[in-house]
Amino acid sequence: MWSLYLKEVRSYLTSLTGMVVIGIFLLITALFLWILPGSLNVIDNGYANLDGLFSIAPFVFLFLVPAISMRAFAEEKKSGTIELLLTRPLSELQIVVAKYFANLSLVILAVLPTLIYYVSIYQLAYPAGNVDSGGFWGSFIGLLFLGAAFTAIGLFSSSITDNQIVAFLIAVILSAFFYLGFNLIMSFFGQFSMLIQDMGIQSHYASMSRGVIDTRDLIYFLSLIVLFIALATYSLTRRKWSV
Repeated sequence: MWSLYLKEVRSYLTSLTGMVVIGIFLLITALFLWILPGSLNVIDNGYANLDGLFSIAPFVFLFLVPAISMRAFAEEKKSGTIELLLTRPLSELQIVVAKYFANLSLVILAVLPTLIYYVSIYQLAYPAGNVDSGGFWGSFIGLLFLGAAFTAIGLFSSSITDNQIVAFLIAVILSAFFYLGFNLIMSFFGQFSMLIQDMGIQSHYASMSRGVIDTRDLIYFLSLIVLFIALATYSLTRRKWSV
């Protein structure tokens, strides 16, 4: 499993995909935070915080993470190497987990450079260091969990088709639904509206962004990740038995 993980990571980092993904994420967030005028701009806002980063990053992830994960299984199926992969001395779960962590590693590599933004506002604050560090680290951890959830959704989407574009579109739709959908439909459920809202990612992400790491939020993200990894494993198992 470790060798498959390393192979996947190397394939991303030795191709343009890895650099393009990291570059696009940093470029978009830097533009909104430091260059483009508006409420997300740190300088215009006048406060030493990175709320703008954690507001725009989920929407960048909605497209960026599916772009990373769309090739995970779809490319293997289209090229015919999926059968060779299934003959390895690895279970379907081990294959899915190895690919999941390889994709997640690239997402984490894209997020880690944003720590430079924290160092920047730490120095720019008056007096220096007058920042809400708890809020930042809670939001940062929340963003990592958000990326982990979107990666699991993207992996499942890639496992049910041999077309990378279709896998991308399915992942975007599913990720958008889990992030925004429940908040949009909650008003139709009256007294159950809060329960419906808690089924979506956004409420748990917002909760962690306040700087408090609640066990309920962690359980939610981990459950969502496990669910889609299990679905991807089931999809792979079905294909193996149908070959």
